[in-house]
Order: sequence, then structure tokens, then C-alpha cells
Amino acid sequence: MENINRIKVVLVEQGKTGKWLAEQLGKDPSTVSKWCTNVIQPSIPTLEKIAKLLSVDRRELLNKSR
Repeated sequence: MENINRIKVVLVEQGKTGKWLAEQLGKDPSTVSKWCTNVIQPSIPTLEKIAKLLSVDRRELLNKSR
């Protein structure tokens, strides 16, 4: 499985949790957990919301493609 996103890394860098992110987005914590472990990926609009909540460019939430 390829790690497409860096959501968990950015959350840790900012001292925030997946539970916090789930509350902010109104999502189930298990969904956010799956994003953080790259089991599933958030939609592009959701990725944009995550970037705004974390005050980062959305590109910082994605690993560079090879």
C-alpha cells in the first residue's frame, strides 16, 4: 500500500489528533483514522477543508508522486 497522504504527519507536527480533525469536519473518527493510515483517501474538497483547518497548503498533505 502506498502512502498517498501525509495527514497524520501534519497532525502530529501540529500537536493535533485525528479525533480533533474528525470533530472539526463532522466526520466519524474511524473515517479519519483510515485517512491517516492511507487505507482510504479523502475527497479533494475534504482535503481542501483539512488544509484550511491546519493552515497549510493542500500540497503539504500529499506525498510527492514518483
